Amino acid sequence: MTGPHFPSDAANPRPSTPRPSTNGMPVVAMIGGGQLARMTHQAAVALGQTLRVLSAGADEPAAQVSADVVLGHHDDLDALRAAATGSNAVTFDHEHVPTEHLETLVAEGVNVQPPPSALIYAQDKLKMRRKLADLGIPSPEFAEVTWAGDVTEFGEEHGWPVVVKAIRGGYDGRGVWMPADAEEAEEIVGRQLDLGVPLMVETKVDLRRELSAMVGRSPFGQGASWPVVETVQRHGQCAVVIAPAPGLDEDTAIDAERMALGLAAELGVVGSMAVELFETTDGRILVNELAMRPHNSGHWTMDGCRTSQFEQHLRAVLDYPLGDTSPVAPVTVMANILGAPEAPTMSMDERLHHLFARMPDAKVHLYGKGERKDRKIGHVNVLGAAGGRADDAAYVAAIREKAERAAHWMSHAEWTDGWDPHA
Repeated sequence: MTGPHFPSDAANPRPSTPRPSTNGMPVVAMIGGGQLARMTHQAAVALGQTLRVLSAGADEPAAQVSADVVLGHHDDLDALRAAATGSNAVTFDHEHVPTEHLETLVAEGVNVQPPPSALIYAQDKLKMRRKLADLGIPSPEFAEVTWAGDVTEFGEEHGWPVVVKAIRGGYDGRGVWMPADAEEAEEIVGRQLDLGVPLMVETKVDLRRELSAMVGRSPFGQGASWPVVETVQRHGQCAVVIAPAPGLDEDTAIDAERMALGLAAELGVVGSMAVELFETTDGRILVNELAMRPHNSGHWTMDGCRTSQFEQHLRAVLDYPLGDTSPVAPVTVMANILGAPEAPTMSMDERLHHLFARMPDAKVHLYGKGERKDRKIGHVNVLGAAGGRADDAAYVAAIREKAERAAHWMSHAEWTDGWDPHA
């Protein structure tokens, strides 16, 4: 199933020829200056393209490396217009741009990808849940919350604890609460509604693990999927990704890829999209959330696939033919470099030196961000040796341990196995 897939017909015409940059190659404007934009910039350089970045500050990760930066905020329509001027496509490294601003840009002739009609399902969790229900795609039971009694009624019907979510804006565990009873729910809901935060409630799923199905889709209708991966969460944020998901039934994996490709087509998504999934203890696959952009669960593709999610995103928003998503190793493990409680006295450069001395095969990606507790400051990819198998638990465990050991060293300047480089 993995790889590019063309639509059954060519009914969708390609858009008109985009305006070239001064060197004849496209300019893509990305809203947001974070690490996703930084890594998309790397892919753009290889393709001879320019990634223009709308960044809130000159010190943001993408603004540090891009030669074409517009300083401004994503909720400022004039800043969005400035970034879009002369671009071939406008895209995103986060979903927080006001929908009405994007609709204005589209009305003014800007090529916004993914379009706001699709992006809304990543911006608004309640709209997403309702759409998934309309399409018959399995997801947790849910309800809108207008007062604390809605959560109490939901909890009594479906069981406690429940999951209360901010409908917009939450990520990496932010905007998510798990009240254990009606009293706790009343306190959380009352406080958030008083702050003007719109809320919804969902059942707390009995999980075996979390998965992610990454796909890419172009305006022409071509789609491509990467293998379904396992994502390991700690403190509400992704810590480790194992590709492909070990022990996942082949038919289940294919069904998940097909579902993600079909969902991208149904919603009109253009670009890379992550479909975050729950695998329940009774073997069901439920959709958790959508991200219509490059995603943390796809960082392994930078070294573990023929085409990374960042290159694919650029191909898609410019309506190029999509790239081959075949893995280049039996298993790839990504481990996020998460800031230590206190930054080590050893410099990041020296830590990198020691890591490469011990693990010359580790692929390190640093984001140019200051160190603080649990902040994503980079990631490490480790590829398994040829001849291994994803169904070999010992083989997978060894790759994972190595990736996590490398990431911990980069954040803490200490080896989890007690290794002394000077011994």
